[in-house]
Amino acid sequence: MQTVILAAGEGTRMRPLTASRPKPMLPVADRPLVAHTADAAVEAGATELLFVVGYAGEDVRSYFGDSYRDVAVTYARQSEQRGTADAVRAAREHLDGEFAVLNGDDLYDSGGIAELFATGPAIAAYRVDNPAIYGVLSTDEGGSSPRATAITEKPDDPPSSLANTGAYVFPGEAVGWLDVPESERGEYELTDVVARMIQQTDVVVVELSEWLGVGRPWELLEANERTLATLDRELQGEIAAGATVRGRVVVEAGATIEPGVVIEGPACVRAGATVGPNAYIRGHTLLGEDVHIGHGVEVKNSVVMTETNVPHLSYVGDSVLGRNVNLGAGTNVANLRHDDAEISITVKGERVSTGRRKFGVVVGDGVKTGINTSLDPGVTLSKGAQTTPGEQVSRDR
Repeated sequence: MQTVILAAGEGTRMRPLTASRPKPMLPVADRPLVAHTADAAVEAGATELLFVVGYAGEDVRSYFGDSYRDVAVTYARQSEQRGTADAVRAAREHLDGEFAVLNGDDLYDSGGIAELFATGPAIAAYRVDNPAIYGVLSTDEGGSSPRATAITEKPDDPPSSLANTGAYVFPGEAVGWLDVPESERGEYELTDVVARMIQQTDVVVVELSEWLGVGRPWELLEANERTLATLDRELQGEIAAGATVRGRVVVEAGATIEPGVVIEGPACVRAGATVGPNAYIRGHTLLGEDVHIGHGVEVKNSVVMTETNVPHLSYVGDSVLGRNVNLGAGTNVANLRHDDAEISITVKGERVSTGRRKFGVVVGDGVKTGINTSLDPGVTLSKGAQTTPGEQVSRDR
């Protein structure tokens, strides 16, 4: 099965984390988000991976090369991000016969994708509690498997709880259906191609057991929470005799855990990272390559990206720190409101609820905080921002 993986977008709702790399390359446990999509496709029987790249596309190319897990890799470039149908259109010259399309920034269960590949033409769906915020499927339950009869974007009165997950298998003739008209929001939508497929042929609805669309920073946290919990314990790095490692913990070769450190899984410490002495790493934490966590630091339920330093006497909870960040001594992240209300952050200029009672901060690449900085819940620090010693930050900057 030729599998098109859409990985061209910047991910504006994920800013500032995507200021210098595409959203599909953000880290989820031990590899980029898009690598989990590729893994699901390979395990489902993909014969070729066709990555559609655009914004910072070299990041995707350098990671996957010409072959991934013994499956051939091809690239197509979407020069302007003008919608999902336009993205697949960029790969059209490489397609020959039936083909699949997956979002490069979603987590799919490989078993569900295998069923999708086996039953095409097909569309993958997932049951959600609030279907009104998704594209929703109408189905005909008359046969052995449900068939899609329509797809409706963000309906006021959803016909079902089956959300469209952006995973499809199209018949070969669908390459001729990709020249759809521009939508009201000025894009070329793949859902218009799906609608035509539903009109032209029987389209099986495959219900996934797991799915997560990763579009905003708290969803990146959730993706890591889910994925870290599935890792097998593996301790290959240098772990001092005085350190304590409990539960599902991965310490990659080349990582160093100093005396007095306590790590409670699930957690992943990538190659080149150093932790301690006397640091506390709590569950659902990812420490990226060459990260430094120093003396007296506590990190809980957070993503800390490559080459970031939290050297001493700081607390980071329920947060996402970008690359090459430096937190001055005594920097503390607040992750809980006194009124216990859900914490909101700014997404594309608007305050949006994370749906979480506990959420800390989102910190862009290259941020530096002065000593004894205090960061309030829901604060976003843009790429390269700096704070002064003793400053309390209660607004985005």
